[in-house]
Amino acid sequence: MADIDNKDQAEMDPADMEDVEEVEEEETGEDENSKARQLTVQMMQNPQILAALQERLDGLNGSPSGYMESLPKVVKRRVNALKNLQVKCAHIEAKFYEEVHELERKYAALYQPLFDKRSDIVKAAYEPTDEECEWKADEEEELTDEMKEKAKLEEEKKDEEKEDPKGIPEFWLTVFKNVDLLSDMLQEHDEPILKHLQDIKVKFSDPGQPMSFTLEFHFEANDFFTNTVLTKTYKMRSEPDENDPFSFDGPEIMCCTGCTIDWTKGKNVTLKTIKKKQKHKGRGTVRTVTKTVPNDSFFNFFAPPEVPENGELDEDSEAVLAADFEIGHFIRERIVPRAVLYFTGEAIEDDDDDYDEEGEEADDEEGEEEADEENDPDYDPKKDAAPPAECKQQ
Repeated sequence: MADIDNKDQAEMDPADMEDVEEVEEEETGEDENSKARQLTVQMMQNPQILAALQERLDGLNGSPSGYMESLPKVVKRRVNALKNLQVKCAHIEAKFYEEVHELERKYAALYQPLFDKRSDIVKAAYEPTDEECEWKADEEEELTDEMKEKAKLEEEKKDEEKEDPKGIPEFWLTVFKNVDLLSDMLQEHDEPILKHLQDIKVKFSDPGQPMSFTLEFHFEANDFFTNTVLTKTYKMRSEPDENDPFSFDGPEIMCCTGCTIDWTKGKNVTLKTIKKKQKHKGRGTVRTVTKTVPNDSFFNFFAPPEVPENGELDEDSEAVLAADFEIGHFIRERIVPRAVLYFTGEAIEDDDDDYDEEGEEADDEEGEEEADEENDPDYDPKKDAAPPAECKQQ
């Protein structure tokens, strides 16, 4: 019998051998393990599942694992010594950031003449020379002299057809509209005012003073308010919290103060007038009442919520201040130093590059899902089709 079995096995077709191998894998449970691994990989590629897992891990972060409790007393003492050393490290780190702030102040003075010249060009106080205006863009490197001359003539022709503008019109308004973080704050009624914005400057606190910085918005004379400069000051702290020293991660904004805008009568875009009809309960007569209520505007930026002495804020105020701090940092660290690149859009492309890879992964996942649907014999495309017009919600 053994010889017959061996003979039959030797004469079996290779395809039959594959079938036998597959059956054996099923019997040993390896196929189930493979499916489990595939399912795990698919789950880990799902961004929602990853986010949920990360949230769980974040919740566990800092939670006692039981390991510390299991250590001998003498080891716990030594760990406490290490934690005291860590607190001292946090205080040294705070001093480091204070010196960084001093360096920022020093280099701000070096940058300022360049920023002042930028402002003069924008507001037509200075006309740059031909040499200063020469710029060799990357795409121009490959152009022939003939093509360059042709492009130059066409550009000159266009300039002749247009009026000769002064400086760079709507420079800062264009910057604001190009940046999502700032354009979300803009309303249509803000734009005519921001056309008069000529410069934004950053001023750091004086040596020996508490750490802070002030954003100065310089306006030309306009019909909306009499201020020539609107200011927003951010006060920072660069020292570990005594109650939670390990949370220190560099300077943080503690509060901010705006300024009073001296609006011309009838031009205050942060307020709007509404009319409401009120009906008398007894007589039934109707009267119209005029009320002044807050209005959405970029210029609310200069009237942030006040932080009470106890530091407690409601959720809405906390959200407003958190967004305010983010905007203040962004204007100081990105907008002011690189304004021309946000005007042209080049800095925005650089910022978007950070998200390209994530977007490509999402596209790949969508492509895989579409391929899976096409290969699924039970897939019915009619079920995914858009509902008829009469079924859509109105």
